[in-house]
Amino acid sequence: LQGDWSSDVCSSDLTILIGVSGQPRLFSEEVVRAMAANTRRPIIFPLSNPLSRVEAIPQQVIEWTEGRAIVATGSPFPAAQYDGEEFPIAQCNNSYIFPGVGLGVLACAARRVTDEMLMASSEMLAEASPWASGDTRSLLPPLEQATDLSRSIAFAVAKVAQAQGHASEISDDLLLSRIKGLFWVPEYRQYKRVNL
Repeated sequence: LQGDWSSDVCSSDLTILIGVSGQPRLFSEEVVRAMAANTRRPIIFPLSNPLSRVEAIPQQVIEWTEGRAIVATGSPFPAAQYDGEEFPIAQCNNSYIFPGVGLGVLACAARRVTDEMLMASSEMLAEASPWASGDTRSLLPPLEQATDLSRSIAFAVAKVAQAQGHASEISDDLLLSRIKGLFWVPEYRQYKRVNL
């Protein structure tokens, strides 16, 4: 991770709340403020779906942490506002990771999926974070970049599979060619509405 915030996030006092409980408002003001008082950059991910089950409302989390929290949710939320600034709220779900993992496994004919392969996919996503590069406050890249990101993740996953002996060694050029050949590109036909 790069950028001004990396020292905050990579410090030894790293504190993260990940909500997968389905218990609405579980991350209360008291809990979030206590966390913010004890870490410079609180990471708070209320991931439960649907919206009625989310552990915390992002706007409140940003307010309670005075704009210091890194927030991602499992459902879509509008950007939070605090002290005249806008804080985009990332929707953190498997759409960023799983397509690339599947593509990488197919491209190299991996015999199994390992923790290290999943870690490689996560590292590729982290490298694509606009916030990590200091470009914006957006934690995750826009979905319009998912195509390129999936290809990068596929390549990284396949290389780890090969290194671990779960796939045959092939050249990088052949691997990239397989990724390109397997990549599905949706093509939608134009249609004309007809009244029946």
